[in-house]
Amino acid sequence: MRSLLITGGAGFIGANFVHHWLAQHPDDRLVVLDALTYAGNLANLEAVRARPALRFVRGDIRDTGLVERLLREARIDTIVHFAAESHVDRSIHGPDAFIETNVQGTHSMLKAARTVWLEERTVPRHRFHHVSTDEVYGSLGPKDPAFTECTPYAPNSPYSASKAASDHLVRAYHHTYGLATTTSNCSNNYGPYHFPEKLIPLAIVNLLHGRELPIYGDGRNVRDWLHVSDHCRGIDRVLERGAPGEVYNIGGGAECQNVTLIETLCALADAAFEQRNDLARQFPDAPAARGEKSASLIRFVKDRPGHDRRYAIDCAKAERELGYRAEVTLEQGLRATFQWYLANEWWWRAVMDGSYQHWIETHYR
Repeated sequence: MRSLLITGGAGFIGANFVHHWLAQHPDDRLVVLDALTYAGNLANLEAVRARPALRFVRGDIRDTGLVERLLREARIDTIVHFAAESHVDRSIHGPDAFIETNVQGTHSMLKAARTVWLEERTVPRHRFHHVSTDEVYGSLGPKDPAFTECTPYAPNSPYSASKAASDHLVRAYHHTYGLATTTSNCSNNYGPYHFPEKLIPLAIVNLLHGRELPIYGDGRNVRDWLHVSDHCRGIDRVLERGAPGEVYNIGGGAECQNVTLIETLCALADAAFEQRNDLARQFPDAPAARGEKSASLIRFVKDRPGHDRRYAIDCAKAERELGYRAEVTLEQGLRATFQWYLANEWWWRAVMDGSYQHWIETHYR
């Protein structure tokens, strides 16, 4: 039986991982640590919060004393570190928060783990798993080979630079102090509970509201898309089979241009409104509610600074050593994600209008 500390466990990927782990490892115990900033949402955990195996703690990963106390109290033997500022546009306009959370916060976690696990030796075995991104590798040309675990780091945004710094800290704590660490670098995630500032959920919400669909530059930027359920399975494999000190790339094997992705979502919206008459009443401002094409909302806008052209992940090492392979195709995943947002309007409306955050500050201090 494992005892896990999940940082950022009320966020998008973290919450999906909590659901995954409780379903796949029902005998384990989980402590979720989350500061409940704008992207952390307790509603993401509503279906499992009553489980005896789950404890939620509101707190900051930079509070080293708090982390040490949690490690001791719950006899934590595994940390899965999701907590991070992750939106590139936000990092361009306000990089300080990214340094504070991604670099200083990760260092705080590592210090606490070193103190409790290596100096106090509270548990016989331990694992510190750090969740990172493919953006640390920089940008690829159209015909360049995909990123491998040996690709030199070349971050191009304050976000990716802060994640690269945190990756190096994790590596250093393994090689200098002997902390049993692993790192995974993933491609772009999507799926349930995705905060509606990122490309896919923002596009879905804008489609339903009849708002413009802004696409940076010429829309030909390419990303490898990874359904969050596949990402959770990949991290599970790293924890079960990964070797301490190693790095594993986890991708979806689904490269797609941004403009093609948005056009696919538009087609999904058009088809959904054709099949369901009730959607026109529920979302009367959507073009599809009037029998118009959703793609009419697409607008090309000025490119953002430092916009990487292409990301692609080579998962050969994870396939070979962990038995990992993505199972959800991009077509399947986008269709399921669109349907999830249709079925969970209450969730994204509460997130976007601020009512959920107001409730948090009023009732959960």
